[in-house]
Amino acid sequence: MNHADYYLLDVFTDQPFTGNPLAVFLDAGALETSTMQALASELNLAETVFLSASTGPNHYPMRIFTPTRELPFAGHPTVGTAHLLAELNLVNQAQGIVLHPPIGELSVSYHQTRATFTTAQSAILTESTVDRLTAVELLGLDIHQVIGDPVVASFGLPFHLIELTDVAALESVHISTSAWASAVIPSSAEQVYLYVIEQHDGAETVINSRMFCMHASLCEDPATGSAAAALTGYLASLQTDALQCKIHQGVEMGRPSIIYTAANGDITPGFATVGGHAVVVGKSEFYLGG
Repeated sequence: MNHADYYLLDVFTDQPFTGNPLAVFLDAGALETSTMQALASELNLAETVFLSASTGPNHYPMRIFTPTRELPFAGHPTVGTAHLLAELNLVNQAQGIVLHPPIGELSVSYHQTRATFTTAQSAILTESTVDRLTAVELLGLDIHQVIGDPVVASFGLPFHLIELTDVAALESVHISTSAWASAVIPSSAEQVYLYVIEQHDGAETVINSRMFCMHASLCEDPATGSAAAALTGYLASLQTDALQCKIHQGVEMGRPSIIYTAANGDITPGFATVGGHAVVVGKSEFYLGG
């Protein structure tokens, strides 16, 4: 290939220039892994998708890269890619699609303007290496603002889940990089997901959240589907009733996002669904030479 075309989308939103940006390269199966990584680094977005040609009706192999590494699974790339394929009329929305990242099959369904996928595996829940006192130091908060000890949850990408008392606490977080280095980096989970349960009655649980990770430097993500899935898996483990969540993220960054998740009920025990909107905001190409 002497050039590579890609689309830009904003995911977990229906408004341009909000949500989480994403780049998607179509028919990219001929690209070398090193080239994919270089392109993702050049774009410097949270994630970049490289989609291969369909291997069957509505089946697409997918690889996901951050600027520094390949991921086995991520939420906003899955939702964004599904929206792009629908926007380009490359899939039958009535039948849904199956995306194939390294972690396994992700079945995606469409309902009106929302794409929703089911996790490829059941949730893995473990104790966190970050206790409540360490979380207080890590986040720059008072002890009363952190609820209980954090836990780690994963559907393929692990997160320390830390519950806070209210939105004021969420807004006032100031990450200590020294505490991160001593408490988070040595753990098996290098992402921290903070959440506040605003409403936990009726048919829908409303949550506000923030996600932090450390690559070359400390980063905040405006919308993290894999973290939302992990949180939903954990909350679902605490109850038997059906769980439906509306998760707000990215507000503090000026890129508000909404992620819809569900578990229990009609969903296979231990699994979760993640859905949302997306909007295509651009198209361009890279010149690769050769």
